[in-house]
Amino acid sequence: MEYGFTTAAYVVAAILFILSLGGLSGQESAKRAVWYGIVAMALAVFATLIGPGYGNWGITLVMLAIGGAIGWVIAMRVQMTEMPQLVAAMHSLVGLAAVLIGFNAQFELGRVLRARAADAAAEFQGFAAVLAAKTPAEIAVLRIEVALGIFIGAVTFTGSIVAFGKLAGRIDGKPHKLPGGHMLNAGAAALSLLAVILYATAGAPVLWLLLITLLAFFIGYHLIMGIGGADMPVVVSMLNSYSGWAAAAIGFTLGNDLLIVVGALVGSSGAILSYIMCRAMNRNFVSVILGGFGGAAGPAMEIEGEQVAIDADSVAAALNDADEIIIVPGYGMAVAQAQQSVSELTRKLRARGKNVRFAIHPVAGRLPGHMNVLLAEAKVPYDIVLEMDEINEDFPSTDVAIVIGSNDIVNPAAQEDPNSPIAGMPVLEVWKAKQVFVSKRGQGTGYSGIENPLFYKENTRMFYGDAKKSIDQLLPMVE
Repeated sequence: MEYGFTTAAYVVAAILFILSLGGLSGQESAKRAVWYGIVAMALAVFATLIGPGYGNWGITLVMLAIGGAIGWVIAMRVQMTEMPQLVAAMHSLVGLAAVLIGFNAQFELGRVLRARAADAAAEFQGFAAVLAAKTPAEIAVLRIEVALGIFIGAVTFTGSIVAFGKLAGRIDGKPHKLPGGHMLNAGAAALSLLAVILYATAGAPVLWLLLITLLAFFIGYHLIMGIGGADMPVVVSMLNSYSGWAAAAIGFTLGNDLLIVVGALVGSSGAILSYIMCRAMNRNFVSVILGGFGGAAGPAMEIEGEQVAIDADSVAAALNDADEIIIVPGYGMAVAQAQQSVSELTRKLRARGKNVRFAIHPVAGRLPGHMNVLLAEAKVPYDIVLEMDEINEDFPSTDVAIVIGSNDIVNPAAQEDPNSPIAGMPVLEVWKAKQVFVSKRGQGTGYSGIENPLFYKENTRMFYGDAKKSIDQLLPMVE
């Protein structure tokens, strides 16, 4: 009966997880998809807790209460601008859990094997009972599963911590490698493979597991330290994939079918998203994961002209005269928490019969979908929020393009300067609009540190100041 209910619950949860993942691909279905995921996770946890061989209810309930309370506090305090680093931090916990579960599996396996060697008729419970029923061949396979789970989990753990530090500004966003960086990573990976073989075949298994863990910790740290801040959206997505594969490996170790399915879903979807983002940035997937950002082929193109400022009165006058308006939001809008003001400006402009739309670059912000979530939170209609491929051809017929806190995704150097680190990256061609207004705090460069020729073009005016305050200035002036 217990097995039957647990199996049925896992099947239902797996279906809900798949529906959740599919629903997250569209803004209209995203809210429903989140609820699918919540119900699926609650069902999975409940089915596991009442499943066969489970015990230690007191400790479990205390841990659930503590973890739930911490999660609630974090969710209430974290701002949307901090969501990328929160995701990275959560990935690190998944990796650490995989490492700890792997070591626990080895300790339990050692206990079972010692009992076998002593020919003791011990009765095992829980996971140890599962191990006791395994044949020598199955135990050999189990060791490989444990080693892989620990290796991937350890890489995910330290890599995610470094990604968190870079996204939070606590670690320099520039690529940093030790001398002979790639060879060090390759050497550590080769040693890890050797340690996996020795762990599966030789004695002192805990020693080899410790070596695998330390090497994987180094690889995760050094690998992500060598990747620049501009590539962090891809890195976060890839770490998400790593956490999924770590969970799948541990699922095999524990014999948990749902963990295998969910881990595979997360691992494959994260890898696919990383590949899509690399294509959107015209970046080679392997070079992003193994190296730092950029690497210009020669001196950057010289930028002529100067940045010309504009005041709120002139921006408002242009908006009042315009018929076609495109707004390009970026991370600066999120930092200023200007989405509500932007939404109100959009409402007023549309009320006057103007065609207002939003252009979203695939890597706008520091996390895929970041801008979409912010605009949905501010009640911006879904049907006017368009992806780059849907709207890029409309800029030449646009009267006014407003760039709010974006830099690299609207940088014409991607098309005009073959020596630029972002050369070939698809960008939003805002400079083709009749007038371009850039809402920006100052004259600094974007997250990647690359100068933007857009700011110096004749049809561009710089609307300096905090994005929220700047937009709020416009609201009473839009008739």
